[in-house]
Amino acid sequence: MNRILHIFGMTFLLCLAAGIPLAAQEQPRLPDKVAHAEPLYYDLVRDLGARKGEKEINVGAGFKNAGAFKEHALLAEFEFAPVHRLGLEAEADISLFGGPHTAERLPANRLECLRFSAQYSFWVSDRYRATMAVGYTQILKLTDFRSYGKERWVREVISSPFFVAAKRWGTHWHTMMYVSPLVACAGHKGTATEWLVNAALHYTLSHSGHFIGMEVSVESREGTWGVTLRPQVKIRLSHRLAAGLVTGIPLQVPGEGFSSFARLICEL
Repeated sequence: MNRILHIFGMTFLLCLAAGIPLAAQEQPRLPDKVAHAEPLYYDLVRDLGARKGEKEINVGAGFKNAGAFKEHALLAEFEFAPVHRLGLEAEADISLFGGPHTAERLPANRLECLRFSAQYSFWVSDRYRATMAVGYTQILKLTDFRSYGKERWVREVISSPFFVAAKRWGTHWHTMMYVSPLVACAGHKGTATEWLVNAALHYTLSHSGHFIGMEVSVESREGTWGVTLRPQVKIRLSHRLAAGLVTGIPLQVPGEGFSSFARLICEL
């Protein structure tokens, strides 16, 4: 009997040393996360209440009628969560211009800007189905290709701290508010501050991942305020792939016509 107990004890110690579990261990509990419908145009850095390891790639294309010319925009972004509730994002935007005007008057095609963002969800309440977050975006607006070598490649730096509050109402309805000042620094021209307030309302379809909704964007530009309505729809194509379509309807925005935007979302 002593020999059997000795063998059992040695086996137990060897198992502990080798890290082999002798009984089922309880998995660590993930932090709370409320499922919110995310706007398609002014999307977030990462899901509110992001969990460590989440990753996503977005590509988008847009069209805008700017009156004197037409602008086609392309974007690519990568977002991930290195730790719970913290999201990071890098994005590159490209602008392509077309129209009936001569090459001298038409803006040059260019890598429009680079964006680097961070977002932290500081309050997540499963009880109230609500989340709040703060974040910061640094935007580097670049010089067009024809000016490289003649001036600095960064023509403007925009600093944009922001605040997000979201609430889920029952099963289907979602609201979200995004508020941000945009402080632009253009070298010798000094600084200028503009504001963006984006309110969103969405209705999600049960057990599908699809939604329809509206963003209402209020922006200040050179001392005047403009409002743009952005009705939108998102279709879940598979467990990890979704597509979204947005239409822009400007209200009292001088020099802007209707626009459209499409986004392809791939969760990794």
